[in-house]
Amino acid sequence: MRAKPVDELPYRTKIYVNSQVLLPVSLVRALGFEWVRYADVTIRHGDDTIVINNTKLLRTRHTASRQFTIPREIREKYGIKPLDEIEILAIKPKQAKETKTEIEAKTNPIG
Repeated sequence: MRAKPVDELPYRTKIYVNSQVLLPVSLVRALGFEWVRYADVTIRHGDDTIVINNTKLLRTRHTASRQFTIPREIREKYGIKPLDEIEILAIKPKQAKETKTEIEAKTNPIG
């Protein structure tokens, strides 16, 4: 019996041992972000809702599926461990220009 394709959010999944999360091809295509490189991703872990800004969506080699890494500081702050289950609530695609501007503002604060 085949699993039903995932085509909408929220989406429940487990975190891999390398702290990455896989977004299946059916979800990527349904949400229309096959060519998106960066996004703001909102997840739920237990009772915590967490926004991960400027997340790089890595392309898998042979399909349109994507994966992203949950940053160490977020994993430590919220006690997220490999094989924990999370729920992806939202994925907001970002333009490369937006991401670059935000990163530059963080690294070169005025004042």
